[in-house]
Amino acid sequence: MLHRRYPHILWHASLVVLFFWIGSVHAEGRISEKSIYPVGKLKPRNSVPVLKPGDRAPDFTLPSIDGKKISLSQYLGKKNVVISFVPAAWTPVCSYQWPVYDMAMDIFKKNDAILLGISVDNIPTLFAWTRQMARNKNSLWFPVLSDFYPHGRVAMKYGVLRAEGFSERALFVIDKKGIIRFIDIHDINERPSLTGLRNWLQELNGDDASKR
Repeated sequence: MLHRRYPHILWHASLVVLFFWIGSVHAEGRISEKSIYPVGKLKPRNSVPVLKPGDRAPDFTLPSIDGKKISLSQYLGKKNVVISFVPAAWTPVCSYQWPVYDMAMDIFKKNDAILLGISVDNIPTLFAWTRQMARNKNSLWFPVLSDFYPHGRVAMKYGVLRAEGFSERALFVIDKKGIIRFIDIHDINERPSLTGLRNWLQELNGDDASKR
């Protein structure tokens, strides 16, 4: 009953819990600080955008760390999709970004969305890195995909392959018809706002509900 009458209160309460959890990630570290490579300050963006909201999302098939092949098209008509491109395993911001999404699984589930994490790292690297993130369980709840070979091909399709050979820190929110609805090619040195992503998903899910 409370969640129907005061949804904003429950949301803010959950944010408080999540922010405390994020703090504990930094304090205790799901990944040992000794394992994180200090990349330093990078150029915020270093790619040429090729897509915009309203475009059809390019399809792709990539290997996941659990041995499956995952295609974007398999979610058509079934799920909203969030694609999270991150630059590199074992780097500071990336090593905190995906654990936050792992903790925030309910935000995706409540908005009928699946998250696909993509990096240009190879499968063994991503497997070891994300196992460290998962800590007390076997894996993260969302598929983690390798865009290693041909190197960065999917990142290039989405216009987020940087000149250095790794991807931007970017989010693409795609509806059930395969249309890109929101894009955030973020400052590579900063983690995107979870609240902003949650608002996009709620708007998208609201649009779906109004069409039923």
